[in-house]
Amino acid sequence: MRRKYMVTLEQIASLCKRRGFVYPTSDIYGGLTSSYDYGPMGTELLRNIRALWWKTFIHERSDMVGLDSQILLHPETWVASGHVGSFNDPLVEDSVTNKRYRADHLIESWLKDHPDASVVVEELTIDQMAEFIQSHEITSPEGNPLSSPKKFNLLFETSLGVVEGEKSLLYMRGETAQGIFTNFRNIVDSSRVQLPFGVGQIGKSFRNEITTGQFIFRTIELEQAEIEYFFDPDEADWQSLLDSWKDAMWNFVTTRMGISSDHLQWRRHTDKERSHYSKDTYDLDYQFPFGWKELWGIAYRTNYDLLAQAKHSGVDLSFTNPQTGKKIVPHVIEPAVGINRLFLMALADAYTQEEKRIVLKLSPALAPIKVAVFPLVANKPDLVAKARGVYEELKKNLVVSWDDRGNIGKRYLAQDEVGTPWCVTVDYATLEDGTVTVRDRDTTKQDRINVTDLTAYFQAKLL
Repeated sequence: MRRKYMVTLEQIASLCKRRGFVYPTSDIYGGLTSSYDYGPMGTELLRNIRALWWKTFIHERSDMVGLDSQILLHPETWVASGHVGSFNDPLVEDSVTNKRYRADHLIESWLKDHPDASVVVEELTIDQMAEFIQSHEITSPEGNPLSSPKKFNLLFETSLGVVEGEKSLLYMRGETAQGIFTNFRNIVDSSRVQLPFGVGQIGKSFRNEITTGQFIFRTIELEQAEIEYFFDPDEADWQSLLDSWKDAMWNFVTTRMGISSDHLQWRRHTDKERSHYSKDTYDLDYQFPFGWKELWGIAYRTNYDLLAQAKHSGVDLSFTNPQTGKKIVPHVIEPAVGINRLFLMALADAYTQEEKRIVLKLSPALAPIKVAVFPLVANKPDLVAKARGVYEELKKNLVVSWDDRGNIGKRYLAQDEVGTPWCVTVDYATLEDGTVTVRDRDTTKQDRINVTDLTAYFQAKLL
């Protein structure tokens, strides 16, 4: 069932700032283009998403190992990978304001207002974009004529060294994948990996993005979770491997993260859109408030990257089967996702506007705070002391929040907005019989649970 969004990106952004999920970077100075900081709630949500991804794809699989490569790699890495020469976006300029925009994004915006037009933007070359913009008289958002599109490299340049004139050119990495390829030899030599095996890592990447907008969906600093799954194409069927990883991606989003499958779809890249080194590429798209957009990509990259790095470095990046002696340069299946996009998807899917409250119906595994503990009133020392005891005990095993501000109704509403699954209220009955009220976020149903049973009660629900 496809939905018509009731929540807007503006509402999500407002909630994020109000409740401490996301702030504009350098907010006191007016912000920084396409940059955001993650507040107390956002930090916990990001941490939970990372941990869930790592647990699912590294710890629970016997054919995976992890890596944490550096952000700054040898510059020749990016020459070999093709990023220096071809990591480009199509740039146009407003002829009056000189503001820069991505040509493909402006064409996509035009197409939304002209649904009868039939064109696949991803398949257009620079020259075809120029022709399309000219023939359809597409203007900038300010209504001004546009320059002809030109290529704009997305790599961030930096330098190494302290003496001016003696500094070496470096690049902030545009993807985490190349750190895996350059460490392939080290991983094989130092680990007991056997084909097929995968290497996964989570880390920051940087893109010198031309345009802004869509909140945290597209930023200059992003966090990626990438896997390079190496295999012998003579021993394993690439199509079967690709399909198995597609299933794993789908199950992670729907089962582990609790996202509705109605809001997901696969999109296969066309021959013109697909990268030259890829035999097959799919995007797992999510229905964001601003439309269907790529969440997670997967590609069969053949052995292009290992061959390119081996040729450029002069280092043998082959794998020798210890049983047969067969020597090959392995092929690769690559599932790659942006953690920030998983974050935005989780918020968009969970945001629920009810008659008297806004509630983030996050999966308990993702919720920044698992349990909130309150005294019924804040001016009764016995209640406060008992509630503090419950809070301190639960903190030993769970992420717990303390709240004694305002009335109990306002506390519930505040916890609903940050997605806390359960609230524990210590009341006068607690002092008599040792039971507390446990309120469920989604149903608002309340149960009486003995204080001594609380930890086991919540841990069972989090399994």
